[in-house]
Amino acid sequence: MKKGLIVIIILLVIFGGFGCSKYNSLVTQDTQTQTAWANVQSAYQRRADLIPNLVNTVKGEANFEKSTLENVIQARASATQIKVDPKDLTPEKLQEFQQAQGQLSQALGRLLMVSENYPTLRANDAFRGLQAQLEGTENRINVARNDYNTAVQSYNTAVRTFPGNIIAGVTGFKQKAPFQADAAAQNAPKVQF
Repeated sequence: MKKGLIVIIILLVIFGGFGCSKYNSLVTQDTQTQTAWANVQSAYQRRADLIPNLVNTVKGEANFEKSTLENVIQARASATQIKVDPKDLTPEKLQEFQQAQGQLSQALGRLLMVSENYPTLRANDAFRGLQAQLEGTENRINVARNDYNTAVQSYNTAVRTFPGNIIAGVTGFKQKAPFQADAAAQNAPKVQF
């Protein structure tokens, strides 16, 4: 009887240790996913911070289409109002965030395309510098989204595979939504000279 009790206690200690280890692994991966999402938001914030400088430079240098500038300003305001809690990354919330960011990307694309009609603007050092920073920021956004998707993939795999799925189910870990390209991104803007 004592041997049976000792075996049961040893098995409970082994499974308890394994369960704690798996739980800690899920917490680590969840935190990595939240950090990756924060990096995505940081990259988008950098873009939003550059836009007022870009718009003011354009205003100062060109007799520019007012509606184009207003669309950029309005899209920026809309995009910066959407906040997604990294602890609650549902597909619906990501879609809402992505839609606002997509509208801003389209407005910026129109601004840069229309700016091609203004040679003095293109020659302006401030505009060229801001345009280069904006292009670099778009690359940072892409890298941050890819890093986020990698973290989500690792996390979701841990949440769905055995025995992690049991620990995740008991402790409340749920799958997270990956970042997906906007359907409008399939159509690249056309630049004509």
